[in-house]
Amino acid sequence: MTQTTVAILGLGSMGTAILAGMIKNGTKGSDIRATTKTLKNAERLAEEFGITAYATDHEPHANSLAAEGADIVLVAVKPGYVIEVLEEVKSVIAEDALVISVAAGVEIKTMENSLPDSVAVIRAMPNTPALIGLGLTGISAGARVSDEELAVAVSLFELVGKTLVLPEDQIDALSTISGSGPAYVFYFIEEFVKTTVSHGFSQEDAYLLVSQTFLGASELLVQSQGDPAELRGKVTSPNGTTMKAVAVLEEGNLNDLFFKATSAALARAKEIAEEQRK
Repeated sequence: MTQTTVAILGLGSMGTAILAGMIKNGTKGSDIRATTKTLKNAERLAEEFGITAYATDHEPHANSLAAEGADIVLVAVKPGYVIEVLEEVKSVIAEDALVISVAAGVEIKTMENSLPDSVAVIRAMPNTPALIGLGLTGISAGARVSDEELAVAVSLFELVGKTLVLPEDQIDALSTISGSGPAYVFYFIEEFVKTTVSHGFSQEDAYLLVSQTFLGASELLVQSQGDPAELRGKVTSPNGTTMKAVAVLEEGNLNDLFFKATSAALARAKEIAEEQRK
């Protein structure tokens, strides 16, 4: 990514993951200003990454101090605070700044309405595996965004994983898959571990069995670039043990269950967007 001045407003898990990715890939700490809630955390992050960090609990104008003159302003606060933060910084933000939000449910138009007309806005939806550099980020560009600015955003999120550029009307649906998806996987693993324990394994051995199985199967899928149904078929011998297990799973109609779950998540995302418009 071209060397630029970046403000990260909100150094929670995701903001910190992006910060770490930037530093790891050569961005100078002196080019980054950020905000976090407590003075203790601000001091720790400043020492760890060599950045300028402000504490919102200690400095009432922390977000403005971080955002003033920055080329990129990454808004990584919770959805309910996005508009409040944008209203706070709009008087000091650079005319040609690129604002990127990673908040769920807050639409580009809503953010644009809180900023000067010259400021471009991108909406991004990363997921938690970005914390280990294996994230997937959906990226949607507002009407003011140039091809060069979109490329900058893509480069930024490629520091923490893969990216997918798509229209904004698909970003909420993406959030129900890749955004919420890790929780579905963890829930499945959680239940699988319980089942493994019930078959006589210790908790420690059950965790190893299940986690390594998921890790290996996922990596096999990625490396082979295969069809999951085809890969499943290679494990499923005719009239064998796996076939019996899969038949029971099919009786549970997982496809319908996943559709209902993701539809519920999508409905909530739309509710959040409606709440932010008011």
